Amino acid sequence: MRFKQSMQTIVLGFALWVCLLFGAGQTPIMAATLNAAAGSISQEQTQTLPEAVLKLKSEVDHFLTEMPAGYYTIANVEGLKSLLENDQPLLVDVREPSEYQSGHIPDAINIPLRTLTHNLDKVSRDRPVVLYCSTGYRSAMGVMTLHLFGYDNVRGFPPSFAGWKTAGEAIAKA
Repeated sequence: MRFKQSMQTIVLGFALWVCLLFGAGQTPIMAATLNAAAGSISQEQTQTLPEAVLKLKSEVDHFLTEMPAGYYTIANVEGLKSLLENDQPLLVDVREPSEYQSGHIPDAINIPLRTLTHNLDKVSRDRPVVLYCSTGYRSAMGVMTLHLFGYDNVRGFPPSFAGWKTAGEAIAKA
């Protein structure tokens, strides 16, 4: 129960931080999401929420300033193929199941981005992990999320499935 409440606080804090980072105004959808999240947080928790948001902002700021060149990425198909041959990483397709079933990089497992935090037990901390999606956007969000959860063995593959397919590499079907 405590973990669920902490996760709600983290998610709410991250949503607020993203709004501040991008200077986004509150849209009706965002307002509904934040109000729904706030509705599930007790009165006692709301008093410590500003402290949690500031701590989260500090952690995210630290993460962003310490981000290495290349942002935890594998820049090209050859790099991924080399890693697959030499280091046998866990390859995670963060696309939706229907996308995965229509074709994916061989040996990849499917953990949709929206369920990533619910499937941390499937993400290894003991070997390299590579996330990919269709075009790189969702995998970048997944990499950042996992790094915020303390995974230091995770990289993204920005060429993603589109780059793999364009290169004429093997494609598996579920």
